[in-house]
Amino acid sequence: MNNSIKHTIQKFLSELSSVRRYSDNTIKSYKNDLLSFDKFCSDNHKTNIDEITDKFIRKYLFHLSNNNLENKSIARKLSALRSLFNYSYNNGIIQKNPVSTVSNPKAEKKLPSVIDSDSILETYKIQNSREKYPIIKIVIIEILYGCALRVSELCNLKAKDVDFSSHTLKVLGKGNKTRIVPIGEKSEVILKEYLNQFPPDNQNDFLIRNKFNRKLNPRFVHRIVTKNLSQVSDVKKRSPHTLRHSAATHMLDNGADLRVVKEILGHENLSTTQIYTQVSVERLKAIYKKSHPKS
Repeated sequence: MNNSIKHTIQKFLSELSSVRRYSDNTIKSYKNDLLSFDKFCSDNHKTNIDEITDKFIRKYLFHLSNNNLENKSIARKLSALRSLFNYSYNNGIIQKNPVSTVSNPKAEKKLPSVIDSDSILETYKIQNSREKYPIIKIVIIEILYGCALRVSELCNLKAKDVDFSSHTLKVLGKGNKTRIVPIGEKSEVILKEYLNQFPPDNQNDFLIRNKFNRKLNPRFVHRIVTKNLSQVSDVKKRSPHTLRHSAATHMLDNGADLRVVKEILGHENLSTTQIYTQVSVERLKAIYKKSHPKS
């Protein structure tokens, strides 16, 4: 039996494609991670998969860490190895699974980037001074922030989803779950101004469209937000999701109940929303250090 590491990887990838029907992108990701391990094995004179021990795998993880790979990326590579060795064990290629005793690296908890509301307002001034149709980009930023939406949720809004009488939006979120999100007075003003300039032909039209009256492309939204936020803020991550993070944090800063914020964001679990409480605490600490005479 050919139990070389390279041959076993090829057989495993073939199963992912022909039996498990994984997507091309997923298989490509597995391949890159496993070939990285194969190279490390080759550099350390390991040829056959049954030569690999748990100690050697830990050595590989240590090598990745020494090369400044983030824990998230190391965990992904280890996950690919788990799948490979589970496959090898289940198919009798190895008699003992060396990954079974190897723990995942601890996830690094990174707090979301947040932009202050004044900076967001500053982006509107930029549009008004440069754009032929400034309201399109202004309404995109306003609804993403004002209603704390994901990009896909913004792009899929239909004209029938807005109810100005109840000041709400009906949003189709992850897992095709619908939720009702409130619209603030300022967001309503901007949305109405946009609809006055670009009225939909019927209620099934997309609510917000580009200047060619077509559905918004997520890449277009991402490009607009990133470009505008980069001009008003120096936070490292500047994306549409940064506006969602900022909205959640600002709501909690101003006394919103955590469970209410959870419902507005459309989170499945409260634990997902709780990260924003930590952001708020860190912001309070920063303000205290900057302004309190006893800090």
